Amino acid sequence: MLKLDAGDITHLAVDAIVNAANKSLLGGGGVDGAIHRAAGPELLEACKKLNGCETGQAKVTQGYNLPARFVIHTVGPVWKGGDHGEAELLKSCYQESLKLAVEHDIRSIAFPCISTGVYRYPKQEAASIAVSSCKNFLQSRGVELDITFCCFGDDDLDIYRQLLNS
Repeated sequence: MLKLDAGDITHLAVDAIVNAANKSLLGGGGVDGAIHRAAGPELLEACKKLNGCETGQAKVTQGYNLPARFVIHTVGPVWKGGDHGEAELLKSCYQESLKLAVEHDIRSIAFPCISTGVYRYPKQEAASIAVSSCKNFLQSRGVELDITFCCFGDDDLDIYRQLLNS
């Protein structure tokens, strides 16, 4: 089931939240910084042991001080005009995150708007990839999973609302 939420992903009571991380996994700005602050210093220590993460891939840690039991860290692509494999890398972020969810018996997961902040991915295109990737994963795997798209701003919320209602 695909759902929509407006607000702070660090407050969601789901099994896992997805962190739109940088390659180091050691925290940063935006969603990444908010998740690290809310989870506490244990998250940083756990991430240090993961030795980073490549673009389009995902790794998992405990949620520590978050309501979520797990954090799935994925590194989205930086937008370079669309001719550098960005769409495939972004799609991979969702697929790899969902694979980890299945492996860890996660039943509910929340995604932020990956790559649309400082990585400048166009919001409409990123949202279309997010929704189609998640729908395709659920259909191809036949798994029961509640997926929430957590939107921080009204623009994102409107885009996702249109995609989920079409």
